[in-house]
Amino acid sequence: MNCLKTMDLIYEYSGNKHDPQDSMPLFDQIQVWIHTFFCENCAGEVKRLEEARNILRRELFYLSPDLEDSIMMKIAAEEDMEITAVPGGLSTRGWVITGLIILVSLGTAFFGFDFKKIANETGISFLLPAGITIGIILTTYCVFFIGSHLKELSERFGL
Repeated sequence: MNCLKTMDLIYEYSGNKHDPQDSMPLFDQIQVWIHTFFCENCAGEVKRLEEARNILRRELFYLSPDLEDSIMMKIAAEEDMEITAVPGGLSTRGWVITGLIILVSLGTAFFGFDFKKIANETGISFLLPAGITIGIILTTYCVFFIGSHLKELSERFGL
């Protein structure tokens, strides 16, 4: 008998909840015993399998009914709670604060010393690209805000 056939037999009968040797036919038991007597690799594999089976027979983690109840309560609370944030994202308040910061920073960019110098050197041709850039940034921000809060906004305004 070769190693592959021996290990197939061992794995086939190892699914038994009781001792796999009880369910394996006697002739197969003899063949496996003879092969593992002469083959060190298969004998080691059988020994590791038996050790793993013994470890799994012991109860490694004790059941905790309190843990199950607390987890189920948290899941139920999450389902009942209105979602005011994008999963893993900012809350509505965070979005508004971020929007105000962006708006103030874009609005105050025109008051800097460098802006006056650049505007004087380039003239009115600089204001058009600056205005388009500010418009794109604000529009993009509003699109992401509205897209991430579409359900809340539709419920609030009855759409």
